[in-house]
Amino acid sequence: MNYENFAACYDALTENVEYPLRAARLHHLVEQHIRTEGRILLDLACGSGSMSEEMAKLGYDVVAVDNSPSMLTAAMEKKYESGLPIQYLCQDMRELDMFGTMDITICTLDSLNHLPSLEDVQRVFARVSLFAMPGGLFLFDMNTIYKHHAILNGQTYVYDTDTVFCVWENHLREGTNIVDMQLTFFEQEDGVYYRSEEQIVENAYSVEEITAAIAQAGLELVEILDADAQLSQPEATCAPTETTQRLLFVTRKPELEEKR
Repeated sequence: MNYENFAACYDALTENVEYPLRAARLHHLVEQHIRTEGRILLDLACGSGSMSEEMAKLGYDVVAVDNSPSMLTAAMEKKYESGLPIQYLCQDMRELDMFGTMDITICTLDSLNHLPSLEDVQRVFARVSLFAMPGGLFLFDMNTIYKHHAILNGQTYVYDTDTVFCVWENHLREGTNIVDMQLTFFEQEDGVYYRSEEQIVENAYSVEEITAAIAQAGLELVEILDADAQLSQPEATCAPTETTQRLLFVTRKPELEEKR
């Protein structure tokens, strides 16, 4: 999924994401749990680069990947404006291929939910584990089954910004945890509105399924948090509840055992 139409509108529709606060929370968790000396950070499914920019501002050496050329074009425009030394690569995260090992990997804003199946999620975990430094971290968030059934199911959202009008419709497939999303965009240019559409599919999984996939990839589960709770206090770590909409998983590559 390349999200060619979505890329042009993405930043306008995600102004309320609070990237600096989310980055600050990730930074706090890294400082708390990492067991490596380096600070090379990989941002998976980086989109238009907003989180990559925030993590670079915090002092990380950022490498960012996405499989959408249009998203990466938007990310490169931000890089030219900020001057931050972020390296962007066009890759499918299921086929991740790095030039070296990473101290930290992040994947935020339910990007993993967009993959077609749990097997695809498992492939990502395996590739991250392969390129992770021993003692390094993998932090990712995912939408919950509760959110798909109780929040998104049957709901329509309307966004009206200075540059785009968007209608976002959600439909839960019967008997599944899969939500089909239909986004219709009306972009204004020279007083004329141009219509485009994007179809997105999101899968949700149980905590047990994700923790099993983490273990299968050879990673250790450190903790699971509510990704959206108390964002104004980045050092606050909130345990998830039955109504948590997005989970934040903190995992670590096991450290090498010392030779005797």
